[in-house]
Amino acid sequence: MSNEDAGRARGFPEGFLWGVSTSAYQIEGGVDLDGRGISIWDTFAAAGGTRDGQTGAIAADHRNLMPADIALMAELGLPAYRFSVAWPRVQPDGKGSASEEGLDFYRALVDTCLDHGIEPVLTLYHWDLPQPLEDAGGWPVRDTAYRFADYTALVADALGDRVRRWTTINEPWCPAMLGYAWGIHAPGRTDPEAAVAAAHHLLLGHGLGVDVLRSRVAHGRTNGDSSGSEAPEIGITLNPYPVLPATASEADHDAARRIDGIANRLWYDSILRGHYPRDVLDDLLSVSDLTHIHDGDLAVISRPIDAMGVNYYRCYHVRHEPGASASPSAWPGSTDVAFIDPDSNTSNGWAVEPGGLYDAVIRLVTDYDAPPLYVHESGAAYRDEPDAAGVVNDTDRIAYHAAHLEASSDAITAGADLRGYFVWSLFDNFEWAEGYTQRFGIVHIDFATQRRTPKASAHWYAKVVAANGLPSTGP
Repeated sequence: MSNEDAGRARGFPEGFLWGVSTSAYQIEGGVDLDGRGISIWDTFAAAGGTRDGQTGAIAADHRNLMPADIALMAELGLPAYRFSVAWPRVQPDGKGSASEEGLDFYRALVDTCLDHGIEPVLTLYHWDLPQPLEDAGGWPVRDTAYRFADYTALVADALGDRVRRWTTINEPWCPAMLGYAWGIHAPGRTDPEAAVAAAHHLLLGHGLGVDVLRSRVAHGRTNGDSSGSEAPEIGITLNPYPVLPATASEADHDAARRIDGIANRLWYDSILRGHYPRDVLDDLLSVSDLTHIHDGDLAVISRPIDAMGVNYYRCYHVRHEPGASASPSAWPGSTDVAFIDPDSNTSNGWAVEPGGLYDAVIRLVTDYDAPPLYVHESGAAYRDEPDAAGVVNDTDRIAYHAAHLEASSDAITAGADLRGYFVWSLFDNFEWAEGYTQRFGIVHIDFATQRRTPKASAHWYAKVVAANGLPSTGP
């Protein structure tokens, strides 16, 4: 992208879908309502797995404040809301019949969105596995994929007449590798072999979920219009990381190959090509005999999808270093990779690298002939607090989103079928193992009072949405 291009106005295609994203455990709270069961994140947080022992028991209290929260989205003119359903709220034990009280909350959420002209974009699994399923072995056990399919059917039957856009699994790399290999996310296990099996079963659950949705979701009502419907849009959301070697050396390039295999190609190739990359399987044989992969599984995993979500935050910069990524780490089969962190002004140390979003999208298009794409999450954590006048002037976040929207525009110009952009996140929230220390929201939450304060970035984003594009930033 040239300096000239960086300053010009950017319009987006007609029908480009603008939205915001959240996830259930990060904002809902209300863990004692609707007969909700215990999730692995409840257990992990209670056991001290999170910063300062913080939990999502209250979070942003969205379970109780949902109507006002959706009204706030409408005031900001946001056309779409990507949220996740809490599996333990719908199916407390992870199997059997649904909690109608739990489903009623999501029925009300969807109806409230539609009544305000906001399109619901539903994610079925954003990491909150019911604890009884983990007690039975969790995602490393094949049966969990079938339990996910049953859960999918319950949600599809309840909401399939009103929700058009469906995502099966959000970022399967995270629950598999952070939860079962590195142990820094729930359930906190450090078993590389289990993580490899979990990755496969998350993908199998995705494919089985696609089959269920195809059979049970005929159409969805959109934008509050009940007079017509459109075909459902079913997909999965991945979190690609462009991987860059530190030098041109063969060892550094091999380090990048290994990380790219686990971070990206394991998921891309299985979903979009129907096989696992041979070199990745060879690497994984050092920790797993791969007998969890059954004949016919890849045909299920690669069921045709209508769309794919891209959650992009940063690149990985790597070099070869003996023993640097030995277990426990998120990289089973890769023991000799060191990660290099570029300079950053974000509060969690992640570099701001908008060019990586362009690269990730273009790779999916050129190398994989991907289906239509949506940026389902993009965001950055900064130390946001209201000033004396109550204003949160988060100019760094505005600059972040402007740069990533420019990258999105460039990808569209280059031929990508990129159809939407969702800000992560609508609210400051419970940021998993980091508790409440990282603020990603465009709406500030005072967690003591639950007061909502739209930040400067929320008002800026509202203008971008209204204009369907970025204004010129040049002289």
